[in-house]
Amino acid sequence: MDAKREHVDVVVCGGGPVGLLLACELKLGGASVAVLERLTEIDTTIKAGAINSPSAEALYRRGFLTAISELQQQALERLKAFQGAAAKSPVKIPPKFAGHFAGIPLDADLLDADDPDFAGKGPADGLGLIGQAQLEELLAARAAELGVIIHRGTELTGHQQDADGVTVHTSGGSALRASWLVGCDGGRSLVRKLAGFEFPGTEPEITGHQALAEMTGTEDLEPGWHSTDTGVYAFGPMPGRILTVEFDGPPDDRRSPVTEAELTASIRRVTGADVTVTALRTATRFTDNARQATTYRKGRVLLAGDAAHVHSPFGGQGLNLGIGDAMNLGWKLAATIRGTAPAGLLDTYTTERHPIGAWVLDWTRAQIAVMRPEPQARALRAVVTDLIGTVTGTTHFVKKISGVQQRLALPDASGHPLVGRSAPDLQLADGTRLADHLHTGRALLLDLADSADLRKCAAGHDTDRLTVRTTPRACLPDTSCPELAALFVRPDGCVAWAADTDATDGLLEALTRWLGSPA
Repeated sequence: MDAKREHVDVVVCGGGPVGLLLACELKLGGASVAVLERLTEIDTTIKAGAINSPSAEALYRRGFLTAISELQQQALERLKAFQGAAAKSPVKIPPKFAGHFAGIPLDADLLDADDPDFAGKGPADGLGLIGQAQLEELLAARAAELGVIIHRGTELTGHQQDADGVTVHTSGGSALRASWLVGCDGGRSLVRKLAGFEFPGTEPEITGHQALAEMTGTEDLEPGWHSTDTGVYAFGPMPGRILTVEFDGPPDDRRSPVTEAELTASIRRVTGADVTVTALRTATRFTDNARQATTYRKGRVLLAGDAAHVHSPFGGQGLNLGIGDAMNLGWKLAATIRGTAPAGLLDTYTTERHPIGAWVLDWTRAQIAVMRPEPQARALRAVVTDLIGTVTGTTHFVKKISGVQQRLALPDASGHPLVGRSAPDLQLADGTRLADHLHTGRALLLDLADSADLRKCAAGHDTDRLTVRTTPRACLPDTSCPELAALFVRPDGCVAWAADTDATDGLLEALTRWLGSPA
């Protein structure tokens, strides 16, 4: 890389799923982007194995529906094969939003699927079994299609910001210049440390191992999550997948490779079974270190994903939290670079995403409390298990885990219940769905009542910032808000204004707040 002559709008440090998605969003918004990734190939280390509802909707809205559907089908086939080979009794395949809390399984049969928070998800509903490495492959291919510059095998070694931008130093002694720098470089983020972000939180108390391995002696291991006198383990749901949790403090060494002997010893201590690991395909250690940056922006340096927040992997929230960060930040930073952003738009990134990150940290901390192998925690676990064993309890936990309850506290003059929520995927009379009009990364003003007043309000905004679409909605009994007449959807899929009549009260204010003044 001859980085000395390279100048881009944004340098994204970190080429995992969060960094790649952010780069794609920035390119859709018209920004030039360079991604620095220290690894030369996509990271295949076992990490997240699924995505939640907001993440599936985000990918669907950017045109990935067919690809993630195919990946889920492949995952289901592997799951069925494992269950057939390993299960002593039939095991149901739950929908994507079922799962566990602290290893306590959520029974999909107890879910109130008619709860209104589950409505309006469209074809993305039920999609979730997509692994992190597979998602990274999809996003890397899309980034290349969009013309994102990806420098693999290149590390950030330092950066300095000034009033006009950031100078980024890389391995090899070269430097490049950017208007903005975004750290997507993980929990040990060098971008965060060098920029001086505060990163308070709680200290770790567990050592966890997760691996795909070849093992002998697994006959006594039941698929699923199990709590023992010495910790917690999970076997499956894919062939060779094993996870152990021990409550004896964090590991002495997080960086050296996990060995077969180390994993064997952990499995035996936690399960009591005479298991021997004969070969490792991929393995990692983890802890419950829980920390969050107090702000996600310092001048021209921003953070997203694990660089902004770290926590234990329980509940599978980490990857999803990062995807949400990228979707929220991308269009706002691109608008700032274009010079069309209204005052304060970029600051809403921290305002909107920080509370969700704080909730995730507490959600994972609560699971650690319930998983501890001590009498008080066992008693608490019994109470939580009883609660989860009810329709109300299961529905509550599933709604939390799946993310369908997420709502941003947006300023709103319309008072409509959809504002701040993920947009319902309405099927329209012209044969399209709402998500089809978000592929380009533009905001969408959907006129379902053929309102001349609405189009008048949008005049001057119908540029490269906004798509205005006039079409009735098809009559579908399964969609939410049957009286809906119009809605304004931000580029990230969040409803910023809605109305059940052809009145336009608050629309111009919402358009100006999120897109800036009319052209």
